[in-house]
Amino acid sequence: MKSELMIHDLASGKDSLLLRLDGHIEAPNWRPDGGGLVVNGDGKLYDVPLDAPELRPIDTGFAKKLNNDHGISPDGSLLAISDQTETGESTIYTLPIGGGTPARVTEKTPSYWHGWSPDGASLTYTANRGEGYQIHTIGVTGGEETQVTRGFDHCDGPDYTADGAWIWFNGEKRGSVQLWRVRPNGSDIEQMTDEKSVNWFPHPSPDGRHILYLAYPLGTQGHPAGKNVELRLMPTEGGKSRALTTLFGGQGTINVPCWAPDSSKFAFMRYVLLRPSH
Repeated sequence: MKSELMIHDLASGKDSLLLRLDGHIEAPNWRPDGGGLVVNGDGKLYDVPLDAPELRPIDTGFAKKLNNDHGISPDGSLLAISDQTETGESTIYTLPIGGGTPARVTEKTPSYWHGWSPDGASLTYTANRGEGYQIHTIGVTGGEETQVTRGFDHCDGPDYTADGAWIWFNGEKRGSVQLWRVRPNGSDIEQMTDEKSVNWFPHPSPDGRHILYLAYPLGTQGHPAGKNVELRLMPTEGGKSRALTTLFGGQGTINVPCWAPDSSKFAFMRYVLLRPSH
């Protein structure tokens, strides 16, 4: 397999290739300073400078089994990671942006990070505490967690809006996976899409105008890799969506926040299966 780190420009509607890599590289985050991306692969985390694109390893200390749920604090000083080295299940930690020793945030497991509040004070994530995977929040230094959703068969991909007023997420009920939003305190829950596609990983743009998300074909179970998918865009207030690009991808394409700070572009992964030579 080849992994292609791509950038989509909203104004032109064009996709451009930043870096082509061997293996399964996933989940680009865009640095708040605009100068680079963070991705994961093989349990490790990497920095990718935009002016000289290459994988530069980030020191994550003892954490050697990272998944694709990672992100950068609004002020650019910290990384949030989800790793199972210490506990055997996904656990959320923070560490300095340049690398260092992870500090544990969630005592309960499994916990998969997905979003950082605009003020930098809280994290949102999906976690199973006996009611299936629901959306939770917690302070960035840990403490008591708050369960935000109830009654869904499965929830994933929570991400804050730029003003901190809403958490968007994908929620499954009766076999349909659509996008929803909810106040951080769990009130005013609202379904935001009603489409035939299976919709995952909504990401509000930093300028507050758009929601980017991943659309699987009807009938897809979970969020697998190796599917023909669409990246779609809709207004933050709700309404009709439109397809931006189609690709071979899914798991790893846009699992985590991926917008450029100025909202003009976003990063994503697409994949190429290599045919065996004869």
